[in-house]
Amino acid sequence: MTTDENLAAVVSTSQGDYRVIVGRGVIDEIGPEMSAAGLSGRAFLIADVAMFPTAVHRAHEALERGGFATNVMTLEMNERAKNMDTVLQVYEWLSTHRAERADTVVAMGGGVAGDLVGFVAATWLRGVPVVQVPTSLAAMVDASIGGKVAVNLPVGKNLVGAFHQPKLVLQDVAHLDTLPQREMAGGFAEAIKHGLILDPDLLDTFEKNADEMQSLESDLAVRTIRRSVQIKAEVVSADEFERGDTRVLLNYGHTIGHAIEAVSGYGEYLHGEAVAIGMMAAAGIARRLGMIDQELVDRQRSVLLRYSLPVTVNGVTADALIEATKSDKKSRGGAIRWVLLEGPGRAATRRDVPEELVRDAVEEVIEE
Repeated sequence: MTTDENLAAVVSTSQGDYRVIVGRGVIDEIGPEMSAAGLSGRAFLIADVAMFPTAVHRAHEALERGGFATNVMTLEMNERAKNMDTVLQVYEWLSTHRAERADTVVAMGGGVAGDLVGFVAATWLRGVPVVQVPTSLAAMVDASIGGKVAVNLPVGKNLVGAFHQPKLVLQDVAHLDTLPQREMAGGFAEAIKHGLILDPDLLDTFEKNADEMQSLESDLAVRTIRRSVQIKAEVVSADEFERGDTRVLLNYGHTIGHAIEAVSGYGEYLHGEAVAIGMMAAAGIARRLGMIDQELVDRQRSVLLRYSLPVTVNGVTADALIEATKSDKKSRGGAIRWVLLEGPGRAATRRDVPEELVRDAVEEVIEE
């Protein structure tokens, strides 16, 4: 299948349009795709060490074959390493190789790699081109698209960052074959989220085909990943800088999810796991506000459990989680902008949620 047949979306942004390619074996086409995107110069491939050696070697060879002299750096990429110390390491490496504005940084790995390397690209020499090669399902359907790049501070997640759109997003589904089951489940949380907030048909697909989806062997799985990618691309194109009421919907489950990650020390729960629990808390808030009924709360819980996702959290307190939400980037004037369901495939934002109601919903997802 050619890359055109694997084209999932074209994202339109103020920084230019870019293609999102989704398919098996498409990493071999990275050189021609980068050339078609107008890129030249050298490539600086910065990869999660977990992808080394096989996947990194294949990407390196494909870049060289495509005419890009390539330097490679591998790093341990996890939430604890997603900080300015790691960024400084990468700056020093780029400096050693005299990376120029005409060169391209290639981020290869999961969401942490995309965020961190994308932030490096946004800030090195005031901005150099970046190509995203996500290798986890979560990064494919969410983090690699939209140009949001950032690093963590001890006080909160993604507090230092930028909007730096990629020139190309190339997603090789074959990279998922060796992904640990827990990482796969975390990715499905983000994809299921797209169905819950924007596409009831996609939600139905995840409900009715859980075994087939999780095997990733069928065309249905690849097509469903493409559809999830398309949803994210459409939202980004409509609301690039999250100033309207569209892109913020993608943060469904993330307010409590990010709080869980921060309070538990960025490591106890994967991002997708924390988001799944956060979605259950958000559903509890929506039910208490009369926006949805218990049936949809139960339906959401059921589909998350089918994909081996947690729906409760332990080792944290409601007080700690609520306090952590107050550092959330979506809060304005101290009021949190909650993303809440109105029905299957429908969501809205609310700022008028009483803290006591939030506390009730949060306590409901905390294990005794």
